[in-house]
Amino acid sequence: MGQDLFDGYATDGFYDELLTADGEVRPHYRALYDKLATFSHEELARRERLRDAAFRSAGITFTVYGEEEGVERTFPMDLLPRIIPADEWAHIEAGLVQRVTALNRFLDDLYLGERAVLHDNVVPRWLLTSSAGFCRQAFGVPVPHGAHCLVAGIDLVRDADGTYRVLEDNLRNPSGISYVLENRAAMTRVLPVVFGQSRVRPVDHYGASLLRALRHVAPPAAGDPTVVVLTPGVYNSAYFEHAFLARQMGVELVEGRDLVIDEHVVYMRTTRGLQRVDVIYRRIDDDFLDPVVFRQDSMLGVPGLMAAARAGNVTVANAVGNGVADDKAVYAFVPELIRYYLGEEPILPNVETYLLWDADQRAGVLDRLGELVVKPVAESGGYGMLIGPAATDAEIAEFRARIEADPRNYIAQEVVSLSRHPTLIDDHLEGRHIDLRPFVLTGERVEVIPGGLTRVALRRGSLVVNSSQGGGSKDTWVLAGEGQPLEPAEEAAS
Repeated sequence: MGQDLFDGYATDGFYDELLTADGEVRPHYRALYDKLATFSHEELARRERLRDAAFRSAGITFTVYGEEEGVERTFPMDLLPRIIPADEWAHIEAGLVQRVTALNRFLDDLYLGERAVLHDNVVPRWLLTSSAGFCRQAFGVPVPHGAHCLVAGIDLVRDADGTYRVLEDNLRNPSGISYVLENRAAMTRVLPVVFGQSRVRPVDHYGASLLRALRHVAPPAAGDPTVVVLTPGVYNSAYFEHAFLARQMGVELVEGRDLVIDEHVVYMRTTRGLQRVDVIYRRIDDDFLDPVVFRQDSMLGVPGLMAAARAGNVTVANAVGNGVADDKAVYAFVPELIRYYLGEEPILPNVETYLLWDADQRAGVLDRLGELVVKPVAESGGYGMLIGPAATDAEIAEFRARIEADPRNYIAQEVVSLSRHPTLIDDHLEGRHIDLRPFVLTGERVEVIPGGLTRVALRRGSLVVNSSQGGGSKDTWVLAGEGQPLEPAEEAAS
């Protein structure tokens, strides 16, 4: 193929991860660029087949519905990895540690502390208590070491100036880490030479790090704690990840029916009888976790689990009630929470956000609906949004009515010109918008896994990167600085 893989590729005025504004290849992409420039069409197709085979053998597929019957396909991973140099990652890492530390302190203050954040009116009391994620049942439930957000997925975007900004915080059951690890396993086979030349930091220690963090938050009397992963079952869209993480940690994957409570102690049914459980990494939403306390019709949870947690006999991670901190309206206050709890200026800024319950801000937004992004505060997955510049007059009118009827339920944000990355479309490269979800663990220390899930909007011009809306992913290579460990490449291809 030679250079024609890049023929016609243009930045189109966006911040491009590969090329500078002058069209020069950024230094940390040079090895990848030079290798790709030598690929023929046949060689490129061979690498794609190798990738697909790796994903199929790992069982990484998803189902496309809406046709006569569901069609199972491999999860779309683009062959071109996203590369982040060491100094850039150090900035991201510091910002994430700062943000998650402040969010943990906020949740601890709110549910277990003196609620100073309310007394000092840092965030309006009514805003927190009206949040769908606010949980009165979480008051007084012990959270060892204040690790409410034991696993956090913080979504970052890069704007037209190349500045990393936080788009949203995912603090309940953030998903996607299994794709980070499987993307890496595939890429070490698909591009082993350039991978080996690039001094990439490893991610395959995630399972061990997660298990350490979970064991760290076990009840003080647990001794050698037993950890389990609680899944809603095989029909959940993220079941592959639940099973994957249990396997990575070497712990049992259980459903609600596998657990039983006796005198406020949790036990797991096994072929050898009942075994005490000390830590539950739950992948079930609050509402379905315990039918005694939450939804009485839930068949997914464990009756009596909240009473066991309140008695200090089991730790549930992530903690119940975290949803109040990733409410998109509360998101707007996180920079102030960082200042309040840490006495520091935020390292990673938010996207400029307007709170529509404020009459002045609402009036300004309603005048500019066609220029802004409007989001419901409790939705995820890219659903229920209005992207003003791409919306019809009817869609704008509909959102105007929704906002006026329920302003608390919506925020508006300036449209961010998301950075773009070269992405393989058929047999050539085109720029596609991307974001990044790094994963942050709170154990003995706050640890950021080097990399994360780079999601890519595969549809031309789209700003929606979610896989449920036609998005795909890329492996994310964080380059090592001096003395940092490297990940070895496999020798499956040259």
